[in-house]
Amino acid sequence: MTISIDTDQRPVMPVSFYQLLSQELVDTRPRDANAITLYFRDPDYSPELGGFHPVEVRLEKQLNHWRLVYVTDFAFHGYELIKDIDICFNSKQVYSSIGGWINHDEGKELIELFSDNFISYHHMDVYQVQIALG
Repeated sequence: MTISIDTDQRPVMPVSFYQLLSQELVDTRPRDANAITLYFRDPDYSPELGGFHPVEVRLEKQLNHWRLVYVTDFAFHGYELIKDIDICFNSKQVYSSIGGWINHDEGKELIELFSDNFISYHHMDVYQVQIALG
């Protein structure tokens, strides 16, 4: 079963990001679910050793397709795991732990950098992926 994801959302995500999600969701059967959350985790990531930031992606069902709600990259700041980058599709804004809510141009650049890195790390098989239906 192919899950149809609305790719015409703001902020704009690269086509390769949607392809990665579709690849991960190829065997997912959401049936009566109204939400899908994907968890990408590096099991070795810690404040002491570093590693690859955990990423969470949430989709919600809307009519005959699924739409992104958020993409969040978490990072340790000291020993506290916080939102480092948050791409919010409901408010159409991008948040950075360094700059807070950032303007459109900076948000676009951050999304490109984040997406390129995330997709590269995914291709390197650094993540364990879990999918939750809600």
